[in-house]
Amino acid sequence: MTTLVSHHEIRDRFSKAMSAMYQAEVPQYETLLDLVAEVNRETLERDPELAARLKAHDELNRLGVERHGAIRVGTPAELTMLRRLFAVMGMYPVGYYDLSEAGVPVHSTAFRPIDDAALARNPFRVFTSLLRLELIESAEMRERATDILAERDIFTPVARELIELSECQGGLTDEQADRFVAESLETFRWHQDATVDLETYEALHAEHRLIADVVCFHGPHINHLTPRTLDIDEAQRRMPAAGMNPKEVIEGPPRRDCPILLRQTSFKALEEPTRFAGERQGTHTARFGEIEQRGVALTAKGRALYDRLLAESRQRTAGLTNEEHQRVLAEAFDDFPDTETELRRQGLAFFEYRPTEAGCEAGPATETEVEQLIEQGLITARPITYEDFLPVSAAGIFQSNLGGNGSEAYAGHANREAFEAALGAPVTDELTLYAERERSSLDAALASLGIPSIR
Repeated sequence: MTTLVSHHEIRDRFSKAMSAMYQAEVPQYETLLDLVAEVNRETLERDPELAARLKAHDELNRLGVERHGAIRVGTPAELTMLRRLFAVMGMYPVGYYDLSEAGVPVHSTAFRPIDDAALARNPFRVFTSLLRLELIESAEMRERATDILAERDIFTPVARELIELSECQGGLTDEQADRFVAESLETFRWHQDATVDLETYEALHAEHRLIADVVCFHGPHINHLTPRTLDIDEAQRRMPAAGMNPKEVIEGPPRRDCPILLRQTSFKALEEPTRFAGERQGTHTARFGEIEQRGVALTAKGRALYDRLLAESRQRTAGLTNEEHQRVLAEAFDDFPDTETELRRQGLAFFEYRPTEAGCEAGPATETEVEQLIEQGLITARPITYEDFLPVSAAGIFQSNLGGNGSEAYAGHANREAFEAALGAPVTDELTLYAERERSSLDAALASLGIPSIR
């Protein structure tokens, strides 16, 4: 009988291989990893309570391997094949993000593991964007871009064969998994040679820098990798001394006692020498290093409050330094509760419930109100980590590292149906995943106390 490697093992091998490749291609990324590791170590030493909490829930193990990457593809066929490639690694499309309203002509999803065990093993994610050719204003450039993309194949023949083999036999053997990782890595590798001449590149670049990045190269080179930090403000502060030029402001919510959603920053994209058809020399700017700090996942109610406060603050934060930006943002978020208790009681965030040792030993409980059970020390509630992304933040990162300073919206609008048609599958709603995780954990915790249901 053939022994197959788990999808999680393949994902772990791939993420490590991707990190090694990117460190070799972008040496500053290795420096970034060292900086984040230093900040995380100091943060844990300074906050033993945080360290104990992360250790108790196996968060320390995933902190060191946590990464997300980002790529951009040009055609529905490329996106469909990527869905099949990521499925080999137990990664599935979660969430739909429309970035066109923020001036970036793409819509996106995140390929990521879904269940708790998979996230604990390795939560590697890839934010994947599809170019919206219909948003290119020039009909001539739109047709030219379409023709260029039609001529390339971003997957090696062996990678295609192994994807089909995995689908047929339900996975890959150890040797096949190693070949799959090596072959798939070629899709994400940087190629110094462009597929077009300099004039075509410059014309597409004039339409939008991201269009040139997607269309003019052999494949969707990974444009950034992102380690997870426990203190993004300190990491941002230290970047210049480490030789990195950070983007102007940290994207996302302000610093809080109880972190929410996702905060992101990066060092600016590097200008890299590029050879164009006809042996013309030039440069291309797209690849950078990013840092993220993750907080609790918000419910629909919490997300609505977040979106409203963020929108109200944007008029006041434009053009400010990061320090000023964070101060104004913090003031704007005064109305957002900043304790786990209030976030839970007001239904603003998702929590995972577990019975305590005392609860398991106490016998059948007579109380059925969740808050009362928590106060009695019979169950605990801990925040569920946000595993996904924020469209406004993603657009801000993209704009900053593409060198563009404009953020005018395109005339288009969200088109989830078209994206799913290109993907060849529906995307999973992230709020549904968090709600299911919360509900199942609560049901299990109550059952362990002899409570069959909740009112």
